[in-house]
Amino acid sequence: MKRLPMRKIRDVLRLSAEGLSTRKIGVSLTIGRTTVQAYLDRAAAVDLSWPLPPDMSDTDLERLIYPRTARDIANRASEPDWAHIHRELRRKGVTLMLLWEEYRSGHPDGYGYSRFCELYTRWEGKLSPVMRQRHPAGERLFVDYAGHTIDVIAPQTGEVRTAQVFVAVLGASNYTFVEATWTQSLPDWIASHVRAFGFFGGVTAQIVSDNLKAGVTKACFYDPAINRTYADMAAHYDTAVVPARPYKPKDKAKAEGGVLLAERWILARLRNRQFFSLAEVNAAIRPLLDRLNDKISRHLGASRRQLFAQLDKPALKPLPVAPYVYAEWKKCRAGLDYHVAIDKHYYSVPYQLLKKELWARITDRTIEVFHVGQRVASHVRTSSNGKHSTLRDHMPAHHQFRDDWTPERIIARAARVGPNVAIFAEVVMRDRKHPEQGYRTCLGVIRLGDKFGRDRLDAACSRALEINARSYSSLLSILKNGLESRPRTRAAEEPAITHPNIRGADYFH
Repeated sequence: MKRLPMRKIRDVLRLSAEGLSTRKIGVSLTIGRTTVQAYLDRAAAVDLSWPLPPDMSDTDLERLIYPRTARDIANRASEPDWAHIHRELRRKGVTLMLLWEEYRSGHPDGYGYSRFCELYTRWEGKLSPVMRQRHPAGERLFVDYAGHTIDVIAPQTGEVRTAQVFVAVLGASNYTFVEATWTQSLPDWIASHVRAFGFFGGVTAQIVSDNLKAGVTKACFYDPAINRTYADMAAHYDTAVVPARPYKPKDKAKAEGGVLLAERWILARLRNRQFFSLAEVNAAIRPLLDRLNDKISRHLGASRRQLFAQLDKPALKPLPVAPYVYAEWKKCRAGLDYHVAIDKHYYSVPYQLLKKELWARITDRTIEVFHVGQRVASHVRTSSNGKHSTLRDHMPAHHQFRDDWTPERIIARAARVGPNVAIFAEVVMRDRKHPEQGYRTCLGVIRLGDKFGRDRLDAACSRALEINARSYSSLLSILKNGLESRPRTRAAEEPAITHPNIRGADYFH
């Protein structure tokens, strides 16, 4: 069985403790029902239950869930290359039996044929989730955007900007929340959820969303991929995201109905009004929304607000102590200088994590970096200035992160391209607070020789040194414009600017 990320196993335990069935947990986390049950069995075998100890890292959890045995170690050493097997099966006449025989010839103690086929089938991942359409009290919140929009006029310029309309509907009571936002982008999508939870005064067990790109990064019928930020918000509110299946409108019938009512009872009544700010739009929406929620249903003899008080409100989970703080997630890897690049700035991580897969959590003020679910670095967010934020604890001893990469070796490699390239590399590393911060620039400059030729690169480095340019982008600009072969003149490299407001040197004589 392919191992899931530890954060998903945590979600399995959390959702199981909330009383969700294995089927619902599988749909929410896009994994098979049998896989969910297998992890619950593993947890029960080691007396592991939710909530987990606060100091338990992902590594500790993995050791408990997957205790290693001698047989496991042997099987890991003889694990087939499934990608190679998958490619070979496309060749004429090749069968799984033939590939298994070739595998066993190299690993006599490896998997048997039936286990080999089972693991290959599991590797292909052909499981499809199933959803049931039920609306118990407090279980589901349906969210979507209305098809209609609202025009907002900028008072200063008269420019018309279009505002989107977010709609959230509770499954049992149909209690509705509506607001206008500027876009359907991820920040606005998340912020609307936060305000909707505040409006309802609690959290549902599930969120049923449309396959909007802000929330679902891959709208697959069987295996939708949830945006990491959206999943992070759901975990903060202790809820689960269950995307509606593509081309299955019945999965989100409540949202479709809520959108239709919002368009008829709210947007239609605002069609002839002019608005000059987003706050003005939302101020006009609120009394109409109250009327919609207070309207008595002819079929049920009660309003949405009354049904909410009777059904959904008592069943909602309490809000967390603090609302969710918006954060974007970015998958990244540390370069040779043990820094990750985020928004044109470089932040250090422990040098032992070179080339490891990392996740960066980005907020307005902080940058946090995680490895296998554990935070390994935290920085104050800095403007996009192309510089480095380096913590001393992340630096290797003697500023050498590997025996085979040193400033001397990089300069020697640059010297094989040209003497001026070597001088440029030496100057770049000398100008940095730590030499490692210049590795990325130097290696990028050296690679320019493959594209533009060694002679041109050497001449460009000479020109860059003359004009005190120390960046990769400056050198690339010199090469693209062919400046390395032109005589250096002020007129050529610093063109004069003529403008009525610039008086010039003659004005003072």
